[in-house]
Amino acid sequence: MDEREWLGEQFETYRAHLRKVAYRMLGSVNEADDAVQESWLRVRRAGAAGVENLGGWLTTIVSRVCLDMLRARKLRREEPLDAVDPESAASEVNAIDLEQDASLADSVGLALLVILEKLSPAERVAYVLHDMFDLSFDDIVPILGRSAVATRQLASRARRRVRGGGTVSGADRARRREVAEAFLSASRSGDYDALIAVLAPDVVARSDRVAASNEALREIRGAPAVAKGALAYSGRALSTRVMLVNGAVGLVWFRDGQPTVVVDFTIEGRKIVEIEFIADPERLRRLDLADLDDAGSL
Repeated sequence: MDEREWLGEQFETYRAHLRKVAYRMLGSVNEADDAVQESWLRVRRAGAAGVENLGGWLTTIVSRVCLDMLRARKLRREEPLDAVDPESAASEVNAIDLEQDASLADSVGLALLVILEKLSPAERVAYVLHDMFDLSFDDIVPILGRSAVATRQLASRARRRVRGGGTVSGADRARRREVAEAFLSASRSGDYDALIAVLAPDVVARSDRVAASNEALREIRGAPAVAKGALAYSGRALSTRVMLVNGAVGLVWFRDGQPTVVVDFTIEGRKIVEIEFIADPERLRRLDLADLDDAGSL
């Protein structure tokens, strides 16, 4: 048996597991099958030379494929799952071979899929891999390309939303509010040094296609570049407010009284490590925005 035949046999032994991972991330049987097939193509091209943990390696590959698919779905502004006719969605769930996928059918229902659909791609991957498949954060970090602390925060935020909210301590929210207000104040005043002070050196800023139509601006890395980008939009900061975005402290830019851009922060200590700019109208409609002073937590 040559290496490709051996690899094919090994892949088949993990196919059911990989399909479960993909289904929980994507919420679609057809897309899960597509993700598994794409993973096999990548595995066949790469080969398994030097791979010590084949199962972990295959899980990493299918997870990266799913992350790419989730991001592409967001960019295409596909119809969200909670807007799909429940009967047709349920029919797709029931189409699964229940004998082969009994554990999947028992643990993933339509209600959970609807909640997972509301998570960001990174939140969904972090939550599914850690909470559903018990992968360590050290294993998830290279998949998401984020720090261990940021990955933990993504999973924690996703967990709160899946469980229906959860509580954030007043002290923690106050600290995050101070960081967000410092960023906003520095942006309004055009204070480059103050922006650098509140940003982590390796901060990453990501924008959806509506927030940044220029592909080169979709992802900016490093405090100097992110600070310069923030200063370029200082005019918007005048009509921006610190608010709760899905229960976490963020910024909302209003135009004609309507939320137009939401800024979602990942904060470690008193530094901003990641920023996401959301301007896609469909995504904005699905965000839960609330005034901080009305939240009863401060």
